[in-house]
Amino acid sequence: MFNVKSLLVVALAGFSALAAAHPDNKNGKYGKDHKDNHNDHDDDKHESRGPRNFIMVVPDGFGPASETMARDYMHWKDNSTAVLPIDEMVIGMVRTKATDSYVTDSAASATAYSCGIKSYNGAIGVDDDYEPCGTVLEAAHLEGFKTGLVVTSRITHATPATFASHIYHRDLESEIALQEIGYAHPLGRTVDVMLGGGRCFFTPNTTEGSCRKDGVDALAIARDLGYTTFQDRATFDSELKLPYLGLFTNDHMSYEADRDPAIEPSLKEMAIKGLNDLYRATKDSKKGFFIMVEASRIDHAGHANDPVGHLHDILAYNEAMLAMREWIDEHSDSPTTLISTADHECGGLTVGKEISGPPGYWYDPSFFAGAKATSGPLSKQWAAYTGSDQKGYLKSEIFAKYGVAQPTEQELSEGIALKSSASKFSKFLTKALSSRLGVNWATGGHTASDVTLFGWGVNSKTFAGSRENNEVGHFIAKQLGLDLESVTKKLQSNETWQADWVKPKAGHQRSARDLHSHHH
Repeated sequence: MFNVKSLLVVALAGFSALAAAHPDNKNGKYGKDHKDNHNDHDDDKHESRGPRNFIMVVPDGFGPASETMARDYMHWKDNSTAVLPIDEMVIGMVRTKATDSYVTDSAASATAYSCGIKSYNGAIGVDDDYEPCGTVLEAAHLEGFKTGLVVTSRITHATPATFASHIYHRDLESEIALQEIGYAHPLGRTVDVMLGGGRCFFTPNTTEGSCRKDGVDALAIARDLGYTTFQDRATFDSELKLPYLGLFTNDHMSYEADRDPAIEPSLKEMAIKGLNDLYRATKDSKKGFFIMVEASRIDHAGHANDPVGHLHDILAYNEAMLAMREWIDEHSDSPTTLISTADHECGGLTVGKEISGPPGYWYDPSFFAGAKATSGPLSKQWAAYTGSDQKGYLKSEIFAKYGVAQPTEQELSEGIALKSSASKFSKFLTKALSSRLGVNWATGGHTASDVTLFGWGVNSKTFAGSRENNEVGHFIAKQLGLDLESVTKKLQSNETWQADWVKPKAGHQRSARDLHSHHH
């Protein structure tokens, strides 16, 4: 009888070899030879003893159609047939449903990745009964591994939160901040590297831009607990000792298309710094490291149905993935496993629409060419314009910078009519470009679509196949030799902490999952 998993591995390995050998694969940004044979060699060499390090990468909201769109754009841009770095890393698919919905949110899905259990939408490191579950990051810390969280969202957002905190609802980010730094966590500090956005949940409510409702200065507490805290690019670029907490923006970090590199490092830069610093810190120890890296804003662009934001954050994710797999290949002295999969698809993206004339369908990624920014900043820029030439400004400074070089008279008139509402104009702008591209969005939320599973390095191919999302957590624990159950018992034995920080107050359980109706 044929073994389906073995057939999948063989087929994918064959595809990678063909892709690497293709004469056009040396063209374009991602077209060089990526040493597939080296990865195969590492799998064979280290499979019996497992990895020293584990990298978990979550491209939030990234579905199969998104991968197609990004690849097609690069084909057009570079006039090549080169595949994306992640195309050469495909090992399977992941099923994503939560316990209370076929369509998951990031909290439930990330809890599956961190704890190895299914839970409800909104759950941060807790089960259906609001009981805390031990995470792979916490277990790794207790076993002597160094740990890290690197994201482009707020560091207190759902995905990173599930790895280092436990609370009944994702929106309680002020409490999550205090758990992540170890102040309100029974295990103390468990994270050595934290990079991302979300400074507003760490500053007291007396500070301009604070998101907290109290006067707690979480940054000061973090420093008391041993963290170096910073918010500037210069400190990021310097040599830092663990532990450190770098928060570059008050809210989420910027979309890649809008990012100022003098202020905010890229996902690739943050990921590689995290890897290098964790590697140096563990080089002479018995244990390595665990790090979770999230390309967070792919999802946010999906919610906004913004093709420009979606595309460029996907490309940034690919750049980071290529850099991380090259890092793995270059550090054979410290065997590493990388697994990457989205928490869910977002936006219900489809590429291509039916038209009446030949060839019967329309889809053209070349319309991305002129796009220089996402719809949000451009909408605010348009709302703030006070000049007299509204039509000229709208055409040259707004539409053109979003890739719509030739707006129709009707579009210009509608754009002027929507000038006073940045949110409505933003939606109008995204529809204008999406129509020209030939892409469609089914929703402003998530979908139940399976997501692609990627792998690289030690034993990654042993995880090939179609998986439930909670199997990811079990795989991480198995590879690093972690005991999640013992961590869960430690957490659940502290009833005072659970009552104060984890569970909803008595009588509020029924509404605890409904603080907000819209989950990202």
